[in-house]
Amino acid sequence: MPRLSGIDIPNEKRIDVALTYIYGIGEKVAKDILKQAKVDPHIRTKNLTGEELKSIQAVIETLPTEGELRKMVRDNIETLKRIQAYRGIRHSMGLPVRGQRTRTNARTRKGKRKTIGAVSKEAATTAAPAAKK
Repeated sequence: MPRLSGIDIPNEKRIDVALTYIYGIGEKVAKDILKQAKVDPHIRTKNLTGEELKSIQAVIETLPTEGELRKMVRDNIETLKRIQAYRGIRHSMGLPVRGQRTRTNARTRKGKRKTIGAVSKEAATTAAPAAKK
């Protein structure tokens, strides 16, 4: 199982698909990498030679991937929070950032529902003396 950018890429997949296992490399970028490295995108990962792997690795090192890219994204979000941009405030509040509605849906960002119900008069009168103590 070859390692590129510290990630084990699968042996049995075509190299253009296997490269997408690396964070920051999608289908388009994988094809561009292979074109630059002059490697056939239809070849299986297990059939790559050492020279082909080295040329792919050399091209990948020019791009921000894995830890470096994660750090860049994290720093960008921290900058938005620090300058109190709208998107930064939404990040810090744990709400959707890109304009989605929150009245319904948005459960992935907001978390589990917390039901806030009305209090009857009887419950309010019994709760009030208990709150004063």
